[in-house]
Amino acid sequence: MDDRSSEAPSPARATRPARRRAVALASEPDLLRKPVNTLAIVPKSARITVLGRKSYNVLLFEAQEQGLEKAEFRAPLERIIKGVDFDSNDHELIKKHLRTMVSTTVEWQSPTTGEGNTWNVSGLLAHARLTKERGQVWVEWSYAVNLKQELLQPTVFARLRLEIVSQLRSHPGVALYEICTRYKDIGRTARQKWRWWQPVLTGNPPSAKSAKQEYRIFKRDVLKNAVAEVNAITDLDVELAEFKEGRFIDEIQFTIKPKKQASLALGQAPKPVDLGLIERARRLGIADEAAEDLCQQHGDVAFGAALEGLQRRIATSYPDPLRDPLRYLRALMPAEVVKAEKLAAERSAEASARNDPQSPAARDLQAKRKARWLAEWANRRREQVAAEVAALSTATQDGLVQELLADMDRRSVHPSMRKRLATSGWQHPMVRPEMIRFYAVASHGDGWDQPSAEQLLAVAAELSDDPAPGR
Repeated sequence: MDDRSSEAPSPARATRPARRRAVALASEPDLLRKPVNTLAIVPKSARITVLGRKSYNVLLFEAQEQGLEKAEFRAPLERIIKGVDFDSNDHELIKKHLRTMVSTTVEWQSPTTGEGNTWNVSGLLAHARLTKERGQVWVEWSYAVNLKQELLQPTVFARLRLEIVSQLRSHPGVALYEICTRYKDIGRTARQKWRWWQPVLTGNPPSAKSAKQEYRIFKRDVLKNAVAEVNAITDLDVELAEFKEGRFIDEIQFTIKPKKQASLALGQAPKPVDLGLIERARRLGIADEAAEDLCQQHGDVAFGAALEGLQRRIATSYPDPLRDPLRYLRALMPAEVVKAEKLAAERSAEASARNDPQSPAARDLQAKRKARWLAEWANRRREQVAAEVAALSTATQDGLVQELLADMDRRSVHPSMRKRLATSGWQHPMVRPEMIRFYAVASHGDGWDQPSAEQLLAVAAELSDDPAPGR
């Protein structure tokens, strides 16, 4: 059965309820009302990056707040973009993104055939300008006259929480989330040719190369990753549905289910888009486009850690000055991705443990915490005993060395250890643990390295860990 007839409400049925929703949403200032015709934009002249799309969303939010009656819109640049040097007279990275928004020609279309009333082609912005007034940088922008009304007072739109959009890292993830948010109450997007989805999700203009791409490659590199990202981060559960014509996949759509998620605070303006990592990469000799690709592919955490490694390598110039920063950065990425994934898994386990203190994840987390507390207490205890030995007189320390030598001889400790103790003294790293153990057992008893419950809790409190999950 072909379900396309029930994909979305007709424009006539949707218009009046949409207007009522627009009025109701005015009291929810963290929601962007993104017109349906702007969800499935197809770039015609240049690539749309994820940072560019996020920046455009923040500009649109600001413009809707300022109102339709304005011909031009203004806002402090720091409210739109962060992570760059605002005292610089250059602002080249910011100019690049604004220039792209003005010069990129796009087709504005609805994800559902017939839902949008018109087709338009224009730039993302009509103009943009940067000015510095009283030490503060301002951005000014406007929209094409044929789009302004629908952009600022849309009748059919997606209700986007920019707090969620800001956490998505890829253009396919952002585009898919925006489209699925529009149709989450219906439960599915429209069925479209899979090649229709190519430029919409990737942000890349149609080209001879993309025309030759096979569906299996598009599914592997774009669709699967976008679905996984939306499901992992957002308030939606999305699944890909495929439809064949003969032996080959011809059309696809996405089914959508809302999932339970902690509600986000209302009344907050959207966070500015962070260009800080791209700016850092630029200073280290990495081209903007390459930096955005690596950041999108591997995530902010891994990319930021790799930039730190690159910065250290450039600073040391050892064994030779670095000739190819981009190649070195790419070589660092796999290890940093593993570290970032491990960190994400640990945070996920901690979140699960807080939600269910009796779960296996909670028990595993508690065991790891206790091991960390024990290790910290044991390290402090050893240093305390070492300080006691060091406070003894030289003659007493010499006597202890002779006693320890005899003890090591009885235990048949390797001769190299005994030689090191005799020639370098007990503070040598190889024999220091032996002296600490020998003195502590004689002075404090066999339980010298076993903490009491109170001592362990004191360490836990100092390390800012809860004694138990959920407490």
